[in-house]
Amino acid sequence: MAAKILPVVKFATKVTIAGGALYVAYDSGLLGGSEQGSVALGRAKAAIPPAVEEWMKYFGFELPATPKIEFSPLDAWNSGVKKSIHTLSVAPSTVSDYTKQGLQYVKNHLK
Repeated sequence: MAAKILPVVKFATKVTIAGGALYVAYDSGLLGGSEQGSVALGRAKAAIPPAVEEWMKYFGFELPATPKIEFSPLDAWNSGVKKSIHTLSVAPSTVSDYTKQGLQYVKNHLK
């Protein structure tokens, strides 16, 4: 009987953990737009260092200083969108150029 229940309990535990992680990500704004992502990143930057300091005092060890990283998800998102739209806008002419080159290659090799 226990052999049949154990896989179900394992699966239920995994689904609960995954669902909880998804809920926390959604609730904190990580699954929203870039503005919400930037706000969530700012909240995380403000909350994580005090928590790490508290854990270091509790466990009695020290971590090296963290490097300062300037990263804006908003700018990264916008540059990715701009590059994608640019690629789509030049795709017809690029395909046309490649087609002409391919036809010329075939013509040259059939002579």
